[in-house]
Amino acid sequence: MTYIEPAPIKDKENPLESMMQRFDKAVELLGISEEMYYILKVPARQVTVGLPITMDDGRIKVFEGHRVIHSNILGPAKGGIRFDPAVNIDEVRALAAWMTWKCAVVDIPYGGAKGGIACNPREMSAGEMERLMRAYTVAMLDVFGPDRDIPAPDMGTGPREMAWLMDEYSKAKGMTVNAVVTGKPLVLGGSLGRTEATGRGVMVSAMAGMDKLKINPYKATAAIQGFGNVGSYAAVLLHERGVKVVAISDISGAYYNENGIDIEGAIKYRDLNRGTLENFPGAEKITNEQLLTLDVDVLVPAAKEDVITHDNASFIQAKMIVEGANGPTSASADDIINEKGILVVPDILANAGGVTVSYFEWVQNRMGYKWNLDRINRRSDRIMKDSFDKVFLTSQQFNVPMRIAAYIVAIKKVADTYKFRGGY
Repeated sequence: MTYIEPAPIKDKENPLESMMQRFDKAVELLGISEEMYYILKVPARQVTVGLPITMDDGRIKVFEGHRVIHSNILGPAKGGIRFDPAVNIDEVRALAAWMTWKCAVVDIPYGGAKGGIACNPREMSAGEMERLMRAYTVAMLDVFGPDRDIPAPDMGTGPREMAWLMDEYSKAKGMTVNAVVTGKPLVLGGSLGRTEATGRGVMVSAMAGMDKLKINPYKATAAIQGFGNVGSYAAVLLHERGVKVVAISDISGAYYNENGIDIEGAIKYRDLNRGTLENFPGAEKITNEQLLTLDVDVLVPAAKEDVITHDNASFIQAKMIVEGANGPTSASADDIINEKGILVVPDILANAGGVTVSYFEWVQNRMGYKWNLDRINRRSDRIMKDSFDKVFLTSQQFNVPMRIAAYIVAIKKVADTYKFRGGY
């Protein structure tokens, strides 16, 4: 399956709302000054461009593209490019800020960025997509760069689009510049391990959480909502470590088997069934809502945003929630989840495995040397485990849930770096 660097999905009412509620709580606990608050809040750079593209029928259509660099205090900015009809500057601002905190919480020397073009890739030919990506790259030549801003795939884009971006940028610079973008095809300098990176990070987070809760993985059960890239790899890797995955789901519904789902069989069935689990045998059909409230040790929402809300949070029975998706828990559900004593590994930590391996891709490109898969997995596992431990310790020190602790870790790192570098 195509690797997509994970990035938060906008809140239904306001793309900034969910992030800012948690950001404000962390800032208050840290005692951040008003001056620093606005330094951390306001994007460092915002670029909006009009892109006239010749369509296949000869018409010229103008697309609006954006790139927001929220912060470059820690290093070059990092963040995906999405092609989607709903792309707008507010959404891109929110996603760029979220990337800043995600990179900081796993101690990667990147700032946060995000880009997007308001278009519908499902209605465009490959030729139209290529012309659009190349035009966007040319318009952002003074923004992108291995030492300035490093894009990656996101919604509606993938390795193919990143190859076009790398090629167009390289032409402009008169040399091959692999490190300008991550999520590329392997033959162009992409990294091994990137496809399963996010799901692997979810597994590492879940195992670390079970250790803190004294849950024996060989006696543990898990339910995974969403069986795409993140969910399926998380299921495989948890199963390999002894966890019994009793429920999985996709858009066709959820499937439950108290004796455990045959994960490898489910993947083969999905891949031979037009990418869906519809009519999956060997399991009882239930609803996605029922899956969320199963009595399991680990719940992994890995599908979409706002699936755990004020309406259903009180019915969650899992001992731990590991957020493989982006924004699966609405801000209105936080207090209910916390009062129930459920350990939540938040999205900016749990699904940061993707940006971690993107960082490895960039490092390998800069070195001109490829690592093997074992080295990549060992290093990404160590980063995820160390980051979990740091966030968990911070949650105890401040007596706050891990979600707020993750923001505290990230915000403190960026704020301290700014102070050492000095403002003007």
